[in-house]
Amino acid sequence: MSKIKKEYPCALILTNDLIGGKWKLRILWHIVHGDNRFSLLAKAIPDISQKMLTTQLKELEHSGIIKRIIINDNPPKTIVYKLSEEQSELIGIMDTLCSYTKKYAKNKSIMVAD
Repeated sequence: MSKIKKEYPCALILTNDLIGGKWKLRILWHIVHGDNRFSLLAKAIPDISQKMLTTQLKELEHSGIIKRIIINDNPPKTIVYKLSEEQSELIGIMDTLCSYTKKYAKNKSIMVAD
């Protein structure tokens, strides 16, 4: 599991530890846009393994980026994930990154699905 350190030489290194890598931004994007259960995330991101999805969700939860919420504790148990309220600024950051990337792709004739 990714360990958040007490000190970083650069804020971008901490950013990378929090939401970097191949999967975390994609997972966060889907959580914010309604794919908030494990099965929905697995379906929305078909190229991620269940083990990797579990690991990435645990890391995001451990760092306080997302919350894991148990809806009912009687079988069948329903677990949903949501962005922590204090992390809501990430929504604007993700939207800005997505807009930037779409413009970049258009300028470089790169096809990007919506």
